[in-house]
Amino acid sequence: MTTSISSHSPTAPAGWHLAEDLDHLLSRAGAFLHSRPALHTLALTLTETTRICGPHAYGPETPLLGFLERAGKARATLFRAAPHRLNLTPLTPEEADLLADYLADLDHQLPGVYADHDTATAFSDAWHRRTGAVPTLHERQCLYRLDTLVPPQQVPEGRARVATAEDREEVTRLYNDFSAAYGEPPSRDPQQWADTRIAAGGVTLWEASDGTPVAMVGVNPMVAGQIRLAIAYTPPHLRGRGYASVALTAVAQVALAAEPQDVLLFTNRANPTSNALVQRLGFRPVANFALYDFASR
Repeated sequence: MTTSISSHSPTAPAGWHLAEDLDHLLSRAGAFLHSRPALHTLALTLTETTRICGPHAYGPETPLLGFLERAGKARATLFRAAPHRLNLTPLTPEEADLLADYLADLDHQLPGVYADHDTATAFSDAWHRRTGAVPTLHERQCLYRLDTLVPPQQVPEGRARVATAEDREEVTRLYNDFSAAYGEPPSRDPQQWADTRIAAGGVTLWEASDGTPVAMVGVNPMVAGQIRLAIAYTPPHLRGRGYASVALTAVAQVALAAEPQDVLLFTNRANPTSNALVQRLGFRPVANFALYDFASR
């Protein structure tokens, strides 16, 4: 089922379409998403996870899906799985204004937005003007692309290994700990996340010499030629020992073996340690992203 936004409606911006069916969204906007895989990495990952795990992968409600079409071609998408933030591909300020008006007219209650910095800021400002909800910058992120991998010179004792079903409880615990440290509720049910990632070989653990997992790195499946590393986590009491460097290196090496167009990851721009680390490993900045939270007056 799809809902086209009629250009004849005074509150509906011409060109936007909402779809409840993921296949329809991808049939109309899939080529657009694939056209800039690095910049569209979030939308590609969200839609691919939904395709694999079903419409409730990110929560109990069916996601809000949409695309902006001009001259018969898609030029933007939206994805929102309650209770999480709205995700957008790049929009102009005018397009952000029109979308904010339309979603407000539909009485959508948005907790925030996650997009490239300019789009997230433009939509936050438009949402504030339209609804009165006050936007607060939650986090600035930098998207990095791997140039040439530079493994660390000092390697701590231990080994990298792909997590198996026997690691389910440990992976679930580390995912919960990561979410708590990040200050965000888990984007997915932790056990479901662990099961899905483990089944796909998408979690790597760095084990100390005694077999204790001391770091975890997740990786998303390749979509549109891009692979994005995610959920790089070392418990606080184990940091500063090089575990994150070797775990990220191990995962990057496996990713490169698949011959992707891009190997990507996000960092928090406010964390100088992680930004310095990924640059030492050979990652280079691509674009800045932002997460805003919306609070009612």
